[in-house]
Amino acid sequence: MAGVEEVRAGIALANQKMQESIAALQQGNLALEEAQSALVTATQGSSQEEMQHAHGSLAEVMQVISGVQAQISATINATEGYAGRL
Repeated sequence: MAGVEEVRAGIALANQKMQESIAALQQGNLALEEAQSALVTATQGSSQEEMQHAHGSLAEVMQVISGVQAQISATINATEGYAGRL
């Protein structure tokens, strides 16, 4: 079994990678917000069901990404707590 310092180092690396993934997800969400804005502008006034579905789908995807970010943050908090108790 790995020593305490090795475990802490592994947790620190994992947390760094998780932080990087949160940043990437934030960038993705920003791009989706821009896409949604462009879509709203392009389809303003349209009552076509497929466009309403597209708008709803984008909003749902952005919510899911936010949820994933929150789950990753909770995981980081849990692993930091564990490392602190070692």
